[in-house]
Amino acid sequence: MSERDVTEDALGDAASSAGSVALESRDGVAVLRVEGALDLALAPKLRQLAERAARLGAPLLVIDLTGVTFLASAGMAELVRAHRGTTAEAGLRVVASGRITLRPLELTRLVDELAIYPSLSDALAT
Repeated sequence: MSERDVTEDALGDAASSAGSVALESRDGVAVLRVEGALDLALAPKLRQLAERAARLGAPLLVIDLTGVTFLASAGMAELVRAHRGTTAEAGLRVVASGRITLRPLELTRLVDELAIYPSLSDALAT
């Protein structure tokens, strides 16, 4: 696991055969980039890095699902866990667009609970 505390560089990453999760810092904002299938195999890695971001004290956590090829219930459960684990001062934003990620969030009504953004730039700008 690499750790470099420089803007837009990796603070940590985790990978499985089906995908990966990387923690980056963008101007003090923690960004978790998820690639591949966010399922039972990758969900614990998302939790681990979300908890690491919380320990680093970032004012905002953005979980970018743009590279996700499959969103399982285990992955959605980790999104809810990250959302409920954020403090009032810190926020959580989720980047999801397209049928693969946005549709499951709509069907489970998580779009009502989570702050969903169509792109990473939108999530960082607001």
